[in-house]
Amino acid sequence: MISLVVLFLALSGPANGSATGGRSPGPDPERVVFATNWKAQAAHGGFYQALVDGTYAAHGLDVEIRQGGPQVNNRPLLAAGRIDFLIAGNLLHAFDNVRNGVPTVVVAAIFQKDPQALIAHPGHGYEDFAALRDAPVVLVAKDAQFTWWQWLKARHGFRDEQLRPYNFSLSAFLANPRAVQQGYSVAEPIYVRRQGGFEPVVHLLADHGFSTYSTLIETRAATVRDRPDLVQRFVDASIAGWRSYLNGDRAAANARMLADNPELTIDELEASVALMKAQGIVESGDALEHGIGAMRAERIAGFLAEMVHAGLYRDGEVDLSKVADHRFVAPGRAAAR
Repeated sequence: MISLVVLFLALSGPANGSATGGRSPGPDPERVVFATNWKAQAAHGGFYQALVDGTYAAHGLDVEIRQGGPQVNNRPLLAAGRIDFLIAGNLLHAFDNVRNGVPTVVVAAIFQKDPQALIAHPGHGYEDFAALRDAPVVLVAKDAQFTWWQWLKARHGFRDEQLRPYNFSLSAFLANPRAVQQGYSVAEPIYVRRQGGFEPVVHLLADHGFSTYSTLIETRAATVRDRPDLVQRFVDASIAGWRSYLNGDRAAANARMLADNPELTIDELEASVALMKAQGIVESGDALEHGIGAMRAERIAGFLAEMVHAGLYRDGEVDLSKVADHRFVAPGRAAAR
């Protein structure tokens, strides 16, 4: 009789489900494929943390992280049902999906600030953001020329005459001290220090009105409708991973990212984390009150209005009710995690 009781307890797991945020996932974890938007980097650290420290497993999830990269486009795989969750770089991707009838939805916003930035050489007057609109050369990638560059023109007076193609190399920027270049604020400054030997001037677009959330967790609308518990567990575990990665021992997560992306170094990862903290990329804005992952409908609407003004969308073209589902990071959820 005792052996039967022991067997029952072993199969049933913790009585209060504390390891899974109040849920008992059962003996077989659910398989989840999560795709990123680039090769492994510190900007993905919290997801790797949840993977290696057992947080996903404790939430009843068997998670595979699939890297993106320069030759990898994971976005179509979400709508096609080949992956379950995806990192979206910013809200423009979600707006495009809604406009084009692609049935995906945002369920959490890990970054309160988009790390997109303009970087410049020191000592040339570019410490003032307004001076950038008079720079003779601004190196911007082709896709960005049709997105946030249009916003910079409408909101801050930048001009197409300044544009030069950016080919994801620092060489043109380093060779011209009057040049300004796009960059990821938690990455390019590190590369400039390493290759150029100086500290660049960094202007986060987020600090000048580009109010999108970033590193969004996106999934299919059908998954939200049919499997909300799965979505909630993935969101909760990812957020716990981010909290631990930023403020705890991240050595194992860093080691896993190094294995996935051998181009990285530990010094680069740690420098990137320091920049994320200093710039308030994750723990600022709505996250200060409602926890990591928080997002507000009003802020999303305000960003869409900015993009309509910039000419990226027509008024009424994007149904905001289809962009994001806020229940998974609703106020009060942070206290429950």
